[in-house]
Amino acid sequence: MDLLDWLDPGPDAGLGAVFLISFLSATLLPGGSEVVLVAYVVQHPGMALPAWALASLGNTLGGMSTYLLARVFPKPANADRTDWLQRHGAPALVLAWAPVVGDALCAAAGWLRLPWWPCLLWMALGKAARYALLVWLSH
Repeated sequence: MDLLDWLDPGPDAGLGAVFLISFLSATLLPGGSEVVLVAYVVQHPGMALPAWALASLGNTLGGMSTYLLARVFPKPANADRTDWLQRHGAPALVLAWAPVVGDALCAAAGWLRLPWWPCLLWMALGKAARYALLVWLSH
């Protein structure tokens, strides 16, 4: 059984997998949401828009869960390594889609207590743009 077989119980069931894997991939857990999204869109091209929307939503919510978990930890007085993020603020989260550093940006934004609403918007913009590019390239 390969990845495409797992995604083929029907278009609706596969959308749930796209959402769940996109969510988990944006947390500190490793994941391959890009592969799942592209495989789904290749197999169900007529479902590209809902797949893009659910992958973007899931990945954004996963990033925001990392943001919220990081808010639990107290902000230390010496936050030298976060100068770049403090200087650029929430717009830096447009890079939250990037492998490795994306999760760290989400966590640092929460830890620094950056305002959640702008963080959510910038994070969603970057993640949605990345998935839009992947969907476009898979057609």
